[in-house]
Amino acid sequence: MSGLAVRDAVVRYGTVTAVDDVDLDVHPGEVLALLGGSGSGKSSLLRAIAGLEPLAQGSVSWDGVDLAATPVHKRGFGLMFQDGQLFPHLSVAGNVGYGLYRLPRAERDAKVAALLDLVGLAGYGDRPVTALSGGQAQRVALARSLAPEPKLLLLDEPLAALDRGLRERLVDVLGEGLRATHTTALYVTHDQDEAFSIADRVVMLADGRLIADAPAEELWRHPPSQEVAEFLGYGPFVDAATAGRLGLPGVRDDRLVGLGIGALVADLSGFQVPITSQRHQRGQVEVEVVLPDGQGATLLTETTLSASRVAVRLDRDATVSVPRPGREPIRPNT
Repeated sequence: MSGLAVRDAVVRYGTVTAVDDVDLDVHPGEVLALLGGSGSGKSSLLRAIAGLEPLAQGSVSWDGVDLAATPVHKRGFGLMFQDGQLFPHLSVAGNVGYGLYRLPRAERDAKVAALLDLVGLAGYGDRPVTALSGGQAQRVALARSLAPEPKLLLLDEPLAALDRGLRERLVDVLGEGLRATHTTALYVTHDQDEAFSIADRVVMLADGRLIADAPAEELWRHPPSQEVAEFLGYGPFVDAATAGRLGLPGVRDDRLVGLGIGALVADLSGFQVPITSQRHQRGQVEVEVVLPDGQGATLLTETTLSASRVAVRLDRDATVSVPRPGREPIRPNT
């Protein structure tokens, strides 16, 4: 098989198992997001792929060749971390061109200039990296990572140290840079918005276990379990009877309906529920209500509601259906 193949991977730190029997593939030209919360094992798995951590069990191979005996610097993989790790004594151009020392000077300069243009830093080559903002420094780090044309680029939470607004802008720069250079990449993140913005496919880890592996759009619309859906921000989860009372008929008894943002809408013909609290948040009012099954949920409105109850229904497009815990997942098209 071409590309990266991880089989039966186990990483341990003493008696703690950080990665537990994980299989993973990254195909040539693919951007794969490895998504999970703190302690899920995603960074440990990335480090094992890079050769920075030993596998207690399993294998990592590239194009069918086992890399167990191949040291980090000979794997042909690039690494990009959240702090960028730029060389402070070199200019922007010096950092980007650091891995291109074998190229003739003119060719190296042309490639550096093209990469800086790609990440939106044309004309920055002579600047000291110590004078850059955090976002600019990460753009330089990306350009430097892309310069040697690695077989696989491993990105470990590259935007985690930046504020949210800057992360949202730079994730587009990262995605465009990876695709423009046809770079095969494994992108580790705890942020689902980043993962779904940048990746062709998303793999999720929890407690070292692989719990989901699907194209980004499919995983978002059809999470395979309540555990995955909860991490993606869905909840609460209601059963078929409650969904029917809220205007969503036809839910199977072996499924639950997860509520996403905006799933609960005010509708005069809907089901009356009590209001427990209201607060203004980002130009909207978050109205906390109690659903027919006793669970709390949030209704978004433009203004504060004066009554103690409100009629609501579910918007199907803002919900997901998942198997009830303990039930076998439903096969597609059954």
